[in-house]
Amino acid sequence: MDAQKVDMFMIANNKYFEGHHLNAVREKLLSLDDAKWALVQTLQFKNPDTAQILSVLGGQIGMDRFFIGDTGLGIAKLLTCGGLYIWTIIDWFSISGAAREKNMETFQNALY
Repeated sequence: MDAQKVDMFMIANNKYFEGHHLNAVREKLLSLDDAKWALVQTLQFKNPDTAQILSVLGGQIGMDRFFIGDTGLGIAKLLTCGGLYIWTIIDWFSISGAAREKNMETFQNALY
């Protein structure tokens, strides 16, 4: 893969991944053949900032977890009012990282 394309992808999408994942993402993209580049361009990542806003506004009913694809945890938060709001408060601080981890899972599942 062309290093310039990879660098442009990394600049545009680095907010979707944890800092310690960026080297692995870059290395994987550099090793891709051109046929898989179209697949990379179609991947849809969850925005951690949106997850954070949803966590603050609707975390007690699991909106943040539904957004990032954790349906089971979203249902659990919905049924327990966010774990009696304790889980909601914890997610205020951790949902952005969870969204970035889900994005890495999406990336790995699509390309490996």
